Amino acid sequence: MRCEQWREVLSAQLDGEETPAERAAAETHLAGCGDCRTWFDQAAAVTRRARLSVTVAHEDRTDAILAALPAPAPYRRRQRLVLTLRAALGLIGALQVLLGLAQIGRGAAGEHAHSAAGALASGHLWHESAAWNVAVGAGFLFVAARRTPPTGLVPTLSAFVGTLVLLSVNDLVIGRVDTARLVSHGFLLTGYAIVVAMSRPRRRPDGPANRGRPEQSRWRLPAEDEAPAPSNLRLLPPPHPGSAYRQDRTAA
Repeated sequence: MRCEQWREVLSAQLDGEETPAERAAAETHLAGCGDCRTWFDQAAAVTRRARLSVTVAHEDRTDAILAALPAPAPYRRRQRLVLTLRAALGLIGALQVLLGLAQIGRGAAGEHAHSAAGALASGHLWHESAAWNVAVGAGFLFVAARRTPPTGLVPTLSAFVGTLVLLSVNDLVIGRVDTARLVSHGFLLTGYAIVVAMSRPRRRPDGPANRGRPEQSRWRLPAEDEAPAPSNLRLLPPPHPGSAYRQDRTAA
């Protein structure tokens, strides 16, 4: 065997894990190898020093370290705010659904808030607008009932609310819409604002905040993947079949 393998046997001897045959073989090797004898003397001195060293008592700085930590975020207050937003969004969603159903009933009765002409404007477009109100209300109720962030609903609502605001301003300027109809859009705008607020990282009800760090996208190109770090492990020759090191590796 080479010296590296003998030193494994000598290390096991320092720990009291060698067999009688290994002890006799190691002593024979030490008698003829000055390098291993020097290594064994140094290893024995280090082992003895480590076993006889006295632990020095230090000052307990646990309280000082804990006091230096930043104050925890007001978790309970944030949770109460999230619950309040969810309750308000659920109420607005219910009102939005009722508004859409009432619009369907008024459309069937022939009473329209918008002044429109033609069978298409007085029929299908009115029903389509009512369906949108019911769908938006159902979306608000769905978001309020779940604990997942409503980020997927934000783009659709943003496009819908932005277009509705522009068209409502135009209709108000040329006098084609009643004030009561514009007031009814307040439910939609309020619900949209709540959804945007709940989609923020610090307002998400599914877990703690991400400590102000921007979220990283899960979409990655193969070229963006970091190369694995080179391994610093070194292969060693197999130990002696009867050594304690080999027995420990086999048991593990």
